[in-house]
Amino acid sequence: MTTPEPLLRVRLRVEQDIFTARQLGREVARAVGMEKQDQTRLATALSEVCRLLVQADRETDVAFVASPGAKPTLRVEMVAPLHDEHERLAEQLTQVGRLVDMLEVRDDGTGTVVRMSRRLPASAPPLTSDRMDEIRAGLADHVPGTPLDELGVQNQQLIAALDEVRAQRDDLARLNAELEETNRGVMALYHQLSEELEETNRGVVALYAELDEKSVQLRAASEAKSRFLANVSHELRAPVTAIIGLARLLADSSSDRLTGEQERQVDLIRGSATDLLSLVNDLLDLAKAEAGRIEPADSDVDLRAVFAQLRGTLRPLATRPEVEFVVEEPEPRPLRSDEVLLAQVLRNLLTNAIKFTAEGSIRLSVRWVDDDVEFTVADTGVGIPADQQDRIFEEFYQVPGSPPLSGKGTGLGLPYARRLVGILGGALRVSSEPGRGSTFTVRLPTVRP
Repeated sequence: MTTPEPLLRVRLRVEQDIFTARQLGREVARAVGMEKQDQTRLATALSEVCRLLVQADRETDVAFVASPGAKPTLRVEMVAPLHDEHERLAEQLTQVGRLVDMLEVRDDGTGTVVRMSRRLPASAPPLTSDRMDEIRAGLADHVPGTPLDELGVQNQQLIAALDEVRAQRDDLARLNAELEETNRGVMALYHQLSEELEETNRGVVALYAELDEKSVQLRAASEAKSRFLANVSHELRAPVTAIIGLARLLADSSSDRLTGEQERQVDLIRGSATDLLSLVNDLLDLAKAEAGRIEPADSDVDLRAVFAQLRGTLRPLATRPEVEFVVEEPEPRPLRSDEVLLAQVLRNLLTNAIKFTAEGSIRLSVRWVDDDVEFTVADTGVGIPADQQDRIFEEFYQVPGSPPLSGKGTGLGLPYARRLVGILGGALRVSSEPGRGSTFTVRLPTVRP
């Protein structure tokens, strides 16, 4: 197989060139379609390798090579005239290897060669020959900044990382507060029930103890979101379902009649438990997707049946007369994918549009583009500011000042939809303008590789 022509070559002669290498590494990563965090990881790994290779009176050649294919990658090759030092260098680069997908250090007889690579995301544009030529031309015109400029960029990246950690911590604290409020509701119900329901009270107390145990686990997991998802979702669903069942039993006409205050308390706990169960189910789905436990089962998808099901189940939710809910009739063309996961993605996007659209229309359509299929969910709702369009795919994040018009949002529907699209081998993107609506586009291969 022919090795692709490098996108860019650069030679490092002095230590100041390390800053240039870092800038170029980030610029090349951005040009081929890497996400911001991956750009930072690659640039950091590159600068650390160059720092160890660049020595007095010695030069280091750096080449950036993009490899297209089913799993496109960006590879960086560095060659320095250092002999019999590759083993020592490999030990020094142990930590750097965690920033990339592959790191190799060897001696090829002419000097020390370091190769590292990182895969491109599924959402990155294809690396066609024309596109790589455009990237080479753009990089040739790129003028690197000064070391001081690069220091400023590094500081901004550090600040952004700290802000993200703080936002996650605040989200976990807010969720913990909601759980504590639900616990207080459970205790209020416990104190309001009469002596005739003592046996039921003991069940509620036992449930409260289990909820309290999970709350302690949540507080302990404030620094690890993934551990929080794993500990709370599965174990919490059964007892919360029990709360709903007990509340429904208490309110049943065949049970002992409750006082007006008791009925109000029962309705309160049932509503709180129902909201909590919805959140737990979202958390469990998201945790399964993050843990890689969802395996798509490909089959021939009948889009007409899928669209008919979505039309029938979601039309009752679009109750505003000012909103036109339209699910277009798809063409009978072949598509092989996981029908259940695809329907879940489209259902999440349509439900989100219903929540944020007060008037106008909500429309689901599909079209075929080359060997791919694109599903579009367009609405005329509140819209999303440009600086918030990346963050709406973060867990628990909701755009400030845009509360749902109906229902309660958990901030998990869109992140879960994007993960499912990734599992199906596709990409999810959004275009939006405040006050004019949003358009979510799901692009999938007609036959998953």
